[in-house]
Amino acid sequence: MRTVVLAIAILVASLTAGLLPAQAADALIVKESKHPVKLTLNRLEKILLSKGIKILGRIDHAAGAKAAGLKLPETEVLIFGNPKLGTPLMLSNRQIGLDLPMKVLAWRAKNGKVYMGYTAPNVLKARYGIEDKDKLFAKMAKALDAFTTAAAALK
Repeated sequence: MRTVVLAIAILVASLTAGLLPAQAADALIVKESKHPVKLTLNRLEKILLSKGIKILGRIDHAAGAKAAGLKLPETEVLIFGNPKLGTPLMLSNRQIGLDLPMKVLAWRAKNGKVYMGYTAPNVLKARYGIEDKDKLFAKMAKALDAFTTAAAALK
């Protein structure tokens, strides 16, 4: 529980500061994108769909803030999943469903750069004590890395 609270505190502090280190206590994988927030997630969505991964939702936090009369720089979350990966993990520990489906957050920082981040699969493995699905976590980590790297790239 302490690890979860610490990871959340680091994320909030980093977002508040407008910057996020490459890895916040190894809990998040963060990459700089060469595109605006919407385009970054549009590119990621296209990549995911091409791989047969279901898009389950998208949340525009800045639009929500605006509707409440508040200002928030561009900040969006893309929610997606693959039941062939997620279901076996939930069979090992149903509580991982709190962190599944996967989410990628994209935001514009105070320095004007756009970043995207997601929870590292090894963090989920440790958080939920799942010791019997190493191959699935490795596959998830490799895929997330490839998908987000491609979405963030100039090409």
